[in-house]
Amino acid sequence: MNQQRRSLLKYSAVFSLMASTGLISVAQAQEWNKAAFEGKSLDDVFKVLGAGGADKSSAVTLNAPDIAENGAVVPVGITTTLKAEQMAILVEKNPSALAAQFFIPAGTDSFVTTRIKMGQTSNVYALVKADGKWNMAVKEVKVTLGGCGG
Repeated sequence: MNQQRRSLLKYSAVFSLMASTGLISVAQAQEWNKAAFEGKSLDDVFKVLGAGGADKSSAVTLNAPDIAENGAVVPVGITTTLKAEQMAILVEKNPSALAAQFFIPAGTDSFVTTRIKMGQTSNVYALVKADGKWNMAVKEVKVTLGGCGG
């Protein structure tokens, strides 16, 4: 199965599930940031998100294991003391750098958790947009068995 078909199936399933459970409306699902998910490098994704000036911040915490035995299911979370508007998880050495993007409704606790795929050992970036400014935290996660067929 080629990579584009795999990505299309993956994102279609996620957005369909979210729409069917009422987490997002059909109109919101159609507005997803395709260009950001197609970014091949960190710079591509930062440019599309408008996060070029993101600064490292102690207010952003990236929760990820030091060593992931299986790169197919790496648990990752972001917590912050900031009033987040958006959060994003990027994996520097994945074929598509943006692993997840979350829009945080006002009045909601600012944390997310998910599982991501990692093809190899890489830096993982947690981005948090608050008050119109992007902040970030970075952590290296070592992968012993790659989740992208490696």
